[in-house]
Amino acid sequence: MTTRTPRTKVAIIGSGNIGTDLMIKVIRGSETLEVAAMIGIDPESDGLARARRFGVATSAAGVEGLVKLDEFDDIAFVFDATSARAHRHHHDTLVPLGKRMVDLTPAAIGPYVVPPVNLGAHLDSVNVNMVTCGGQATVPMVAAVSAVTPVAYAEIVASISSRSAGPGTRANIDEFTETTARALEELGGARRGKAIIVLNPAEPPLIMRDTVHCLVPDCDPEQVKASVHGMVERVREYVPGYRLKQEVQFLPVPAGAPAAKLAGLAEGGWQISVFLEVEGAAHYLPAYAGNLDIMTAAALRTAEYLAAGRVAA
Repeated sequence: MTTRTPRTKVAIIGSGNIGTDLMIKVIRGSETLEVAAMIGIDPESDGLARARRFGVATSAAGVEGLVKLDEFDDIAFVFDATSARAHRHHHDTLVPLGKRMVDLTPAAIGPYVVPPVNLGAHLDSVNVNMVTCGGQATVPMVAAVSAVTPVAYAEIVASISSRSAGPGTRANIDEFTETTARALEELGGARRGKAIIVLNPAEPPLIMRDTVHCLVPDCDPEQVKASVHGMVERVREYVPGYRLKQEVQFLPVPAGAPAAKLAGLAEGGWQISVFLEVEGAAHYLPAYAGNLDIMTAAALRTAEYLAAGRVAA
């Protein structure tokens, strides 16, 4: 008879769209994690109501309420699905109490983690940052290109339905662009990165779409295509709705052209363009909210990996 390893207990701070979707993902799909607590600040929120129906301990008193729960001592990891500003307070409160954090805000206190790029790089970190939804979608593509040829400049445009942008997302627009741009450089390998987010008000709502432009000095198109397609499959392992909208595009950039000057390519080069869309799994919100799905799926994959390392140790 085999003995089942106890699941690692986690808490989620933030009972909005992202936190609730993450809770449902853990409850329905994780064999290694167990949601021990859901924390919010609105006692009437749908997320807290759903948590109670699942038998999960709840508090509407924020992080201070989490600390007072009977379940607190057994919790190993805390997901933060609030805002960059709030996360700093949560980090300062929980890390000294021995809790490790998976940060779904763009606060970026801890190192960046994008699962197909550097999942195993920060196993000992007390706080890991999931960048942004745009970062989770586009950093893998920049990394795929930079694995073949140096990327002088990477620019991404993340377009999401305005319906899927909650208060936390709207409050963090500046942090979104700054954090995503840094991740394009630090993880993607671009010498310089830039990020733009578009909240699309179209009705009916459109699913998340991302455009990635990389300026490179030279490239082998077939090698780049193979690297990009391989990375897409790695992301699809945990986000099945992640896909290319069309084949990778290559455009020559003449010496002296504005794009060449922007990237510092004195002799010109190539613009490589990747067009993506991300359809959500509809665990909580409709399928158009792929921006939420890729964040929560990446956070779950990261926490499961960290928990596996914790159990093995």
